Amino acid sequence: MPPIDQITAYASAHPVGTVIISVIGLVLLTLAFFALRALVRLFRRWASTRPTEDVLTIVAASIATGVSAQGMWRFSGDVLGFDGPLRLLLFAFIEVAVITSAVRARRNMRENYSAGIDGVAVWVFTSLSAVLSSMDARSVAEAVFRLAAPLVAAWLWERGMAIERVRITGRGRINWRITPERVLVRIGLAEASDRTASEVDAHRRLTRVALAAKRVRALREAGASERKLRAAMAKLDKAMDQAVEYTGLAVDEKRQEALLSQIGALYNTSALIDLAPPVPWAPEREEPQAPPALPAAAIAELIDDEEEDIPAEPAPVVDTAQRAAQLRAARAYWDQQIARKYVPRAADIAQEVGIPLTVAREWRALWKLEPQAHALIEAAFREHGIVDTGTFPAIEVPERERVLVVNGSTPGGAAQNS
Repeated sequence: MPPIDQITAYASAHPVGTVIISVIGLVLLTLAFFALRALVRLFRRWASTRPTEDVLTIVAASIATGVSAQGMWRFSGDVLGFDGPLRLLLFAFIEVAVITSAVRARRNMRENYSAGIDGVAVWVFTSLSAVLSSMDARSVAEAVFRLAAPLVAAWLWERGMAIERVRITGRGRINWRITPERVLVRIGLAEASDRTASEVDAHRRLTRVALAAKRVRALREAGASERKLRAAMAKLDKAMDQAVEYTGLAVDEKRQEALLSQIGALYNTSALIDLAPPVPWAPEREEPQAPPALPAAAIAELIDDEEEDIPAEPAPVVDTAQRAAQLRAARAYWDQQIARKYVPRAADIAQEVGIPLTVAREWRALWKLEPQAHALIEAAFREHGIVDTGTFPAIEVPERERVLVVNGSTPGGAAQNS
């Protein structure tokens, strides 16, 4: 009897039971609909903040896990003999362990930047599920398929973890020492930098010239025989001819500088043993602190060299030769006193050389701006607050400690000057 006829006959024989079953089925379908809609909304909300590759990884891994679970369902019934509720409860314990380990590994990655032992557990449980599922296969093709499905899920999970690791730490997990690029560079079939073929060839030809020149120089300094020197010179001439022909060495200034740089480095190799590089773990030397600068008002007072207490005298008219001789004598006296760390007054210059005070003021106003004299004036102001007025007053201190710090004289001299 067809199924529809069986359902009709049952409904005719048991109308009350049919109504109850229909109501229960309708309620279950409604609950299933709302549950499915809630799951779809949650999935959309989760997928909206995830990259497309992460969503596809989750979908593909879920499908592969379902295939593995179906194989464990058959294994638990055919091999273990589970049936009914026991089979339903126990068939997918390995898949649950795989998902739990994957979640823990992702949490470890976010907190400790490493999947840890849970990452290893994902691969162990996945391999165990694949082997057990394939043992109940009916053919070789089915066994290969059941072996591949869990491993595909584990591989997709591993790639997702690698992308997240790079996103969190900013670097990859490992750099292989043996890669196709490194092998090709090692055997000379590839270039490690982005230089063109012509640049690589020019560099090699210039290096040959530099090495040949170093060889000739070493043989000559060692007192080698004439035959060896001729052979070395022949190699140098050949390398130079090829460099001029193929690299444009005769007209290219950059190539000429590169050749000279290589020759300079090769000729001075022995200088490396005399270098004294800084010790990286030695304490840093403290730089001496610069003295505080003078305020603008004080600098203005220092530059102003007017001696208002001494009346100015008109400067007599002298010829050029006599003025030049006076200037030389005044300059010699000035340099002598500055060497003694004393800044002479305008009156001292006028009395020493025999020139008018106005002329001495003009010359002193120019000379005191020179570095040595200005440093003495600034030191006097910074240490004792003495402003240069052309007279340099002494610092009033007790008799036993009286010192004229401005010009650096001795205590006895300072007492006399004061």
